[in-house]
Amino acid sequence: MKQVVTYLCGIICVLMSVWQTNAQELTLPPYTQYLADNPFILSPTFAGIGDHIRTRLNGVTQWVGVKDAPDTQSLAIDMRVGNRSGLGAILFNDRNGYTHTRGARVSFAHHLTFDAFDNHYMSFGLSYNYNQFRIDTESFDPNDPSVNDRRTNNHNFDVGFLYRLQDFYFSLNASNLLNKDLDLFAINEPNSLRNYYIYTGYKWRATRTSNFEIEPSVFFQLYESDQRSNTDMNVRFRQYDLENSYWAAISYRFLNDQFFDPLNITPMVGFNIKNFFFAYGYQVTLNELIGYNSGTHMITIGFDFFQGMSECPCTQKKSSAPKIF
Repeated sequence: MKQVVTYLCGIICVLMSVWQTNAQELTLPPYTQYLADNPFILSPTFAGIGDHIRTRLNGVTQWVGVKDAPDTQSLAIDMRVGNRSGLGAILFNDRNGYTHTRGARVSFAHHLTFDAFDNHYMSFGLSYNYNQFRIDTESFDPNDPSVNDRRTNNHNFDVGFLYRLQDFYFSLNASNLLNKDLDLFAINEPNSLRNYYIYTGYKWRATRTSNFEIEPSVFFQLYESDQRSNTDMNVRFRQYDLENSYWAAISYRFLNDQFFDPLNITPMVGFNIKNFFFAYGYQVTLNELIGYNSGTHMITIGFDFFQGMSECPCTQKKSSAPKIF
């Protein structure tokens, strides 16, 4: 227990150092970093799904070659608490031109076991979000009388539901339940930040003892304010080798009224060597920006600590051929 406390203190120090840096979106932008063994970044229901402390440090540099393009960093940590609950936190910084957002999310999840033999589970999650949105006025003309500090603090909540049956999983979530305060900015922008998303997939193996796995998955997101929606269609191939694993994935993202006109395609590769995790993705832009940038780079580095913190059968245990998600 002393080791756990010491480790958490270290994580808090790192989180605070990240928090002091500058960051644009009012929530953490959903790239394909969730495929890098980091579904907690999408939904609070995945907090504590493993029997260890899971950390993931992620960096995304969008549209390389475009001046002041979005640049995002995030640090996520989640862990098991007892046999039925999980806790997690995310800090992120997002910069886009003259706008900065830095934010934090604290999550709680509760996990229920329907049938441990059939790997049948259900989870519920709740997150509190804090975001500070700021316009970077230091870069403007200081002699312009209209230039003044523009920032706003936002508080919000997410809720989620997760269903797991053997190698199938289905997650339904609602994000940013509260409306945005528009007093400081333009009144003609939408005040509803709510969006709804589904993340579902299946892990297929030829036999229960096979070390090769294919995982097709889908991520669907709908914005309430203007009814925009987009979908990621993904497939990941993973090879297990004792305590290690190696994988490759590809993601196809499109607006739902433009299936044959994708926004981007993202190939990804990664590996897990004992407790160390690494993933890299290169997002190829296929919209009008294709002629102005060389793509988007995503890197994830992670560590898993203190395996075996919970003996609940609903936890995801690290093994050569996992039986559950």
